Amino acid sequence: MLITQEGRGRYTTEACDGRHGGIPLQCGNPALYRCLCCDNIGLVCQECVVRSHQCLPLHRIQKWNGIYFNRCSLKSLGLQIQLGHPPGDECLVPMKAFNDDFVIVDSDMVHEVGLDYCGCGYTAKDQVEQLMDRRLWPATITNPKTATTFRCLEVFELLQYESKMTPFEFYNTVSRLTDNTGIHLSKDRYPSLLRMVHEWRHTRMMKRAGRGHDPGGVANTEISECALLCPPCPHPGINMAEGWEKEPVEMQHIHTLNIGLDANYRLKQKDVSNDEADPGLSKGYAYFVNDGPFRTFLKDHEKDTEPKSTCSRHDAVNLADVRPGQGYAATGVATVECTRHNMKRPAAVCDLQHGERYCNVDYIYVSSLLIFGVAFLTSFLVSYDVACQWSILLLARVVKISQSAPILKPNTKTRFVVPKFHLPAHIPSCQTRYAFMFTPGAGLGDGEAPERGWAVTNPLGPSTREMGPGTRRDVLDYHFGDYNWWKIVELGKYLSNYNYLLKKMDIACSGVAEHILAQNDFDSGLDREQVAEWWGEVTTWEVDPANAPNPFDLTIATPSQSAVRKALSDEEALDKEASKRFSLGPDISPSTLIMCGMDLESEMRSLKQDMKQTWDHSRDRELTRVQLKSNGIVRKVEAWYQKLQIPIPASVVLREKHAPSKSIKPYDLNLWLPSDIGRQAPFPLHFAKIEYCLHTAQAQDALTTIRRNLQRCVTVWDLKDRWLRGQGANTKALNLLSTLQKKIAAAKAEYLKARSALLTLGGLLGEKNVEKIFLPLEDEHIRPLSAESASIAPSRGQTRQLGASWIWKHPGVDNDNLSAYEPRKIEWAKSRARARCYQEEIQIVGEEMNRTLRFFRWKEGKWRERASAMSMSEQVITPEHDEGLRAYAKRQACLCQALHDKCQAKWRIVPEMKKRAKMEVAYPDLLFKRKAKERARIFSWLKGGVGMLGAIREEEIEAKRGAPRAKGPPGNKRTKKGSK
Repeated sequence: MLITQEGRGRYTTEACDGRHGGIPLQCGNPALYRCLCCDNIGLVCQECVVRSHQCLPLHRIQKWNGIYFNRCSLKSLGLQIQLGHPPGDECLVPMKAFNDDFVIVDSDMVHEVGLDYCGCGYTAKDQVEQLMDRRLWPATITNPKTATTFRCLEVFELLQYESKMTPFEFYNTVSRLTDNTGIHLSKDRYPSLLRMVHEWRHTRMMKRAGRGHDPGGVANTEISECALLCPPCPHPGINMAEGWEKEPVEMQHIHTLNIGLDANYRLKQKDVSNDEADPGLSKGYAYFVNDGPFRTFLKDHEKDTEPKSTCSRHDAVNLADVRPGQGYAATGVATVECTRHNMKRPAAVCDLQHGERYCNVDYIYVSSLLIFGVAFLTSFLVSYDVACQWSILLLARVVKISQSAPILKPNTKTRFVVPKFHLPAHIPSCQTRYAFMFTPGAGLGDGEAPERGWAVTNPLGPSTREMGPGTRRDVLDYHFGDYNWWKIVELGKYLSNYNYLLKKMDIACSGVAEHILAQNDFDSGLDREQVAEWWGEVTTWEVDPANAPNPFDLTIATPSQSAVRKALSDEEALDKEASKRFSLGPDISPSTLIMCGMDLESEMRSLKQDMKQTWDHSRDRELTRVQLKSNGIVRKVEAWYQKLQIPIPASVVLREKHAPSKSIKPYDLNLWLPSDIGRQAPFPLHFAKIEYCLHTAQAQDALTTIRRNLQRCVTVWDLKDRWLRGQGANTKALNLLSTLQKKIAAAKAEYLKARSALLTLGGLLGEKNVEKIFLPLEDEHIRPLSAESASIAPSRGQTRQLGASWIWKHPGVDNDNLSAYEPRKIEWAKSRARARCYQEEIQIVGEEMNRTLRFFRWKEGKWRERASAMSMSEQVITPEHDEGLRAYAKRQACLCQALHDKCQAKWRIVPEMKKRAKMEVAYPDLLFKRKAKERARIFSWLKGGVGMLGAIREEEIEAKRGAPRAKGPPGNKRTKKGSK
């Protein structure tokens, strides 16, 4: 058919029947023309095609030349677009467009048209108004020769928002649709299109902000008035309940404004113009700050020197004064966002002239707090990746910007935190003081909202860096507005995106019972007085973190192996200077000797693990590698024996006495360390003390490794159960879990070896608490904290153990009071923080939902007021204009009402979700049953989605996880021979 349509097809009649207009006229003229846009694909004559396209002047026409079709314009056929009159009416005094070469850019073609203005007085509108009456946007207001259809501008606007397409790419696409051969090039209207797109978007932004309904018009637009506010965020006087400021202190966190700051160096701007040549159309009306006052402020602080970081070497701090690259006027942009809903704050974006200087960040931070009643709020949670440095002396810097900033008020409470992803880059003290999880009122927030926003706008970088400063700011403003609008539209949805409020509520309600039960179990295993003391310490720090000691900081650190080795080396160096100890030789000392023996033990355990992974049919390369490793260990053991016989001669006798009668594996050779000798033979006691210290640290490190990898396993399982779908992703997750399990097994073996040595050495040295401190480690003890263990089912025949294993309550070796050991207190505080975060999240999201509904109601009322605002003023307007004002305002009001009703309908299940969470806390069996159903549903999905391979994978999952086999849904029974 594609080839057939190149010809006339079945429409081969020579005479026109006039059907193109819908009514057969039998005009009899030669039928040579067809329209590619009309449904009727037949051929008609010139007169009929012109008559039928009086209201469709932008259709694409082709002419049959007897052999094939050629493109032709309606202008060449005699069609004139008459403005100022209804379609089809003639003007008595038509006025042709300037030079009669008018061009209209549509979404699919660049049209050269014949266009006449009204000159007979039928309408009093000027040329620009006549063009816009026909939904055409002129390129200039004086003798326009180019216009763009509203449809074209709408298409390009959404295309750029979705795909970040540049105007150049769009115009080239339309130009090639007009002529893709380059033979008949259309007139270049790309510069005109740039102006029209810019004006169109700015005018639409003003229209959506209600400036057309204000008697003051665009000239009276206030700073940030065109920005879209975040509905769930607190806005006093807009969406907050009456008396919110009288809420109890323990509930004030639901009225906290969560904001985050960040900078982006992808959105640069070349030094290709200046503000005089390209000032832009917006003067701080949306998201960018007003550039004039901002530049004045920067000029006053141009010579400020940024303080160096006292934390880690943060580039945001240490490189703040670095000059931009050659040829760049701006190195990027900085922004303030709502961290809970990922929305740009009004008047909170600025350019960076150097690096991430404090003066730039301070300005947008204060600017974002001085709009829309935010000054009445009394609680702020501020997230910034260098908050530990930036918050120092912040109040002194804020005073220089604005003395009315809300954070300067005495009753205002401001907490600073570091986003979760950036937190590990900080020093340990910052990781606890500025952690989201440890900060009261933070809920389950993460502070990474700005990073998510940059992911959307970064593709604009290659195009915006070539723009002038004003145009660039305007373009970014428009994109930030669309970004905010889509976040508003998505608030009522329930998808995988964490931004949706219902999804947040579901996550909080689904997890709160696990963490509350874990905390209750933790408390039940502790002394009540001790819990009360710890509770007091934590609450004191939460109220005054600047002055109270941080309960999450480890002040008595458990020594690691590396720390103990260094301490022993330092001690020997001091003893050597004082001639207190003898040396075993020029290259070895007592501590070095014991360290070498323990390192050799570690290599032997590694060899044992490698040999377990090989068998007779393994690849030759793998067998060779293991054999070479085995030979190397044998040589090291022989060299070790030579070193050991000097300080411990009894080792020679013991080695000969216990010589094996048959060949044994290299990893089973006895090294005859002091822990191996025990009371069998005498040796210097200080060797036993050295080995005791090293094995103590080794056992602590092994337990730390087990705990760390257990938490990683929980994270991977949670990720897999919630998000991973498909064979490839699940296979990778299972491989990662297998690797973590191997690390846990190796750490267990290391701990058991260290514990055995400590029991022997403790008897020699008179240490009485070894058995109390280092307990036997069985497989049943290696399990996550109760908070996460509900996510992993027990093996067959086992009862669910809700309590925390002793490895999470392990005391230190230097403290006989086991309940007072600091790591245990820290684990308790973390467990409490987790439970508190989930409970806070339920409260915060619930209030956010209420604020969202109130916001839409307020917005609806605002538009209904605007419907009559202009008519009630003294300004004279035409009836047509008044009708348009009312229609648009009421349509916007109905839109707000629809958004309100949509959210309200979606959120009706929230009370039931909260009720379920309370029941699971009261009756833990309900939680376990729900988790079992979730696992069964996942397994059922795997069976149905990947066939036999899915069933095999299910067996592997259950084997690794220790879960009972999940039954499939009804009707999916397996036969005795198995099913496909």
